[in-house]
Amino acid sequence: MVKCEFCFRPQQGRINPKDRVMAKNMIRPIRTETEYDEALDEIERYFDNEPKPGTAEADRFDLLALIIEDYERKCWPIDPPEAIDAIRYRMETAGYTQADLGRLLGSRQRASDILTKKRPLTMRMAWKLHRDWNIPAEALIAPPRTRGRKSAA
Repeated sequence: MVKCEFCFRPQQGRINPKDRVMAKNMIRPIRTETEYDEALDEIERYFDNEPKPGTAEADRFDLLALIIEDYERKCWPIDPPEAIDAIRYRMETAGYTQADLGRLLGSRQRASDILTKKRPLTMRMAWKLHRDWNIPAEALIAPPRTRGRKSAA
């Protein structure tokens, strides 16, 4: 039995030199663009030679992916699309027509008014679109973005 110099628990056989290097290069939250670039460089090495699940390298890969994702979410957030854009996208990708939207919402005229922004979506319409067409609810119920003007409040 050998004691691990990092966790001080007994280990079977020799300590893998890679484990020693990984312990010295502890994963920390990414706070700068330089740290982000370094993390990307490190995780790229795993793309060609994917680590075996359950190994220290696999754990390191997973942690790197998490901190990279967290940094990207904080630095470059992606707003959900506006409701009409989400509806049009679903229609395009799923092959739905305006007639299909009319059947879902109650009439072709209502569907036309929604798509041309003459009529707002109601909560009942948003629920049907979410339930039946799997459009994310966040995209359907978010308040419309204003362009250029700030509210007086």
